[in-house]
Amino acid sequence: MPRSLGILNVLSFVVITASCVRGADKLPNQYEAGDIKVAAARADEPVIDISIKKAAEHLDHGTIAWTQQKKCVSCHTNGTYLFIRPSLTPTLGAPLTETRKFFVDQLAVLSKIGVRKLRRSGTRPAQVIYIAAGLAEWDAHVTKELSPETDEALRLAFELQNKEGTWHSLTCWPPFESSAYQEAHMAAMAVAAAPGWLDAVREDDELRVKIDLLKKYIGTTDLPHDYARVLQLWTSLRLTGILDLEQKQTLVKLLSEKQKPDGGWSIRQFATPEQWGSGNRAGKLREEPEFATEPSDGHMTGLAILVLQEAGVSNDEDSLRRGLNWLRKHQRKSGRWWTRSLNTNKSHFITYSGTAYPLLALQRASTP
Repeated sequence: MPRSLGILNVLSFVVITASCVRGADKLPNQYEAGDIKVAAARADEPVIDISIKKAAEHLDHGTIAWTQQKKCVSCHTNGTYLFIRPSLTPTLGAPLTETRKFFVDQLAVLSKIGVRKLRRSGTRPAQVIYIAAGLAEWDAHVTKELSPETDEALRLAFELQNKEGTWHSLTCWPPFESSAYQEAHMAAMAVAAAPGWLDAVREDDELRVKIDLLKKYIGTTDLPHDYARVLQLWTSLRLTGILDLEQKQTLVKLLSEKQKPDGGWSIRQFATPEQWGSGNRAGKLREEPEFATEPSDGHMTGLAILVLQEAGVSNDEDSLRRGLNWLRKHQRKSGRWWTRSLNTNKSHFITYSGTAYPLLALQRASTP
């Protein structure tokens, strides 16, 4: 090959490489609104010493920016915030009241649409369920009493329930908007969290039938993957009448056995690429750098520890001790923990739950 062509090829490689680096550097902010600018989540973000303050700020900034910019209830950001953040009240204080107010306002908007239209309207059943779950968690951990808004949200959610016991769901955004099972899980968590709600509706025969139908669906339906089995275990630990003790112990064993040698868990171990949702992300998942190695991530490590803690596994037990140590060693400069999105290579919104879950797991361990 002529020397000039060789030089040209080298220069072309340098230019292409540099443009790729510049392109990576110019990824849009993950969250942005007003003065809040949360940089894009990246696998190469520097690791820091554990900082509960930074993690809490990341959750606050994410929910504020998403709510202001997108003006909707999302499962991956403000929905996760109000589902998890109230449990952190003992150490971090009460969650942001503006997020709760937005949920109440959105409940009023959705209530006006009408049940028939809501029932099969894109993400709206999920939004109603996440509103109910968030308000229920607020009642459980902040005010310690059932609010009229939580009761209204739960009743609306069950008006949208289908005859199988679950809700209409999209199947394209794993792990949250990826199966009807996810919606059922969140609805059951809302029921379990709402203080005194089950007793309050004891005489409502129609509603009790729907609650029993939900329990039956969660406990007996064919599950799409092991990630759903983790959700089944978590739900059964909150709401009675779903699984017996032996079934719970089997799922605890499954979850424990998936722990990786470094102490963490990987969400990519809990389903094949084709099993997520409708399988529409399989090509992306098989091409990503994580496909061969399935590295530990914040979302699954935090979730696994939370579920095992609720199952009665001691924080001093070897698996939890190693898992908690993984969390302490892998927080990033922004305050979040890294998890690559199952959906795209841009926003990586799963890092939000991948920060909320670890933060709650660390609080429950009492030694951040």
